[in-house]
Amino acid sequence: MPSPLSFIRNDIQAMQAYQIADLPENFIKLDAMESPHHPFAHNPELLAQWQMLLGNAPIHLYPNPAASGLQSALRQAFGIPEAAQIALGNGSDELIQFLTMLVAKPGAKVLGVEPSFVMYRHNAALYGMEYIGVPLKEDFTLDLAAVLSAVQTHNPALIFLAYPNNPTGVCFKREEIEAVIAAAQGIVVVDEAYGAFNNDSFLTQAGSIENLVVMRTISKIGFAGLRIGYAAGSPMVMNELAKILPPYNMNQLSLASAKFAMQHAETINRTVSELKAERERMYAALSQISRLKTFPSQANFLTVRVPDALELFETLKQHRILIKKLHGTHPLLEQCVRITVGSPQQNDAVLAVIRKLYG
Repeated sequence: MPSPLSFIRNDIQAMQAYQIADLPENFIKLDAMESPHHPFAHNPELLAQWQMLLGNAPIHLYPNPAASGLQSALRQAFGIPEAAQIALGNGSDELIQFLTMLVAKPGAKVLGVEPSFVMYRHNAALYGMEYIGVPLKEDFTLDLAAVLSAVQTHNPALIFLAYPNNPTGVCFKREEIEAVIAAAQGIVVVDEAYGAFNNDSFLTQAGSIENLVVMRTISKIGFAGLRIGYAAGSPMVMNELAKILPPYNMNQLSLASAKFAMQHAETINRTVSELKAERERMYAALSQISRLKTFPSQANFLTVRVPDALELFETLKQHRILIKKLHGTHPLLEQCVRITVGSPQQNDAVLAVIRKLYG
């Protein structure tokens, strides 16, 4: 009798599952760009209101994301134009998946830069599409000439550009992104997962450029556990996307929590400002260590090239601190690690280990 595996696609059997690192007890977790703070923990009144809201959520009913009020709350909190339509996803990951599915015709191609978020390439492979990866420059800036050449040569159905980029933290120039949008015939997704920590955004253009989709998430600003992503774009594209999104892809607790959070955006913004200040403090401190190369970041993490990435990873782990080792994932990331910006105390713990090792 044939094995059930004989019915599963060979290319999927050859893939590796996305690995989520185990978090040992009492570890400082700085490997996944999460906020170090529970968003309502320092405000007992807001915490009580949120807990009451969850207690009254209609979890016995299927959710209706379109009627949840979250879109209008997002629109008001982030200044999303009325011309843009908003789609909600169970995290940005789901939106990446369905945007890829949307254009997965035979022979269609997806284009991105390398290194960047691994799920762009992964989803292209899932839908049988060729992925064109254009290498970044050695300083992780965009090789615009190479990207435009690839756009002209391959005419991709879908282009992903993370703004700022992950896992490097470097933000490309606005005029470079605009040049790619203008040159592309297909859909250009500007992924602003870390947009809250950046000084610029394409959200104000959403809805006015037909082939532009701006994708964001609330994960990085304190709500990673809610799994709420959203995309804003022209009705031409977003109406088609709405046809393939699952009707009940969100849940009542996340929808209610996210709407509540957006109605108290000033609390979230204070935390974001504190993390940006910590990022600059960390960048300055790490830049003073001559044996390190710390790359400028507009995200909530720093990418650092060190003498020995495995040594630093293991040394920090011995001190109960978890970071992301990037070495081995791409040639441009040789001996690089990625450190999420944590609380001042967490950041001081990281700096103490690094100074002892390399200072």
